[in-house]
Amino acid sequence: MPPPLAPRGCLPRLSAEYYRGRAIVFWTHTVKDRARGWLDAHLHHAFRELMLHAAIREHLLCPIYTLMPDHFHLMWIGLGAASDQRRAAAFLRTHLEPKLAPFCFQHQAHDHVLRSSEHERRAFAATCAYIAANPVRAGLATEASEWPFTNCIVPGYPELNPASADFWEKFWGLYQVIVGRGGIRRSDQ
Repeated sequence: MPPPLAPRGCLPRLSAEYYRGRAIVFWTHTVKDRARGWLDAHLHHAFRELMLHAAIREHLLCPIYTLMPDHFHLMWIGLGAASDQRRAAAFLRTHLEPKLAPFCFQHQAHDHVLRSSEHERRAFAATCAYIAANPVRAGLATEASEWPFTNCIVPGYPELNPASADFWEKFWGLYQVIVGRGGIRRSDQ
């Protein structure tokens, strides 16, 4: 039996379990009517703070995000059974949208749950490079590393930067350590 069609005006979604656990999801959040004028260093700072909260609440890592003038992309990796990316996306949008005012988000984010073949490190790094190159493709930067609104969120490692040559070696090492100890520690556990 084919999956039910999404309600009119909504993007199709996989069932909730695809976004839980160790899922890896490429998210795109678009500002309504592709409105511009909200992206600046202040918003970027607020975004990073909220992403850190979302990462800790939902046991996630974000190896790359890129804020663009009318949307943003991010990649989230679930760290264990307690991870829930749909809940994290709802949290992020709920708390970030007031900071975008008078702008607001398009009704629903777009997502791509990576298939197991896309989890292979080289394929995964290529998808992350695609996200980082978005400002170059849009003519906003000549090199991905020049764009000031691209980075990562790995709780406890604020200096980690996806533009550095040794990023993937460091990232995968940290990932192994974090997953090995059962995820990000929270004070309420």
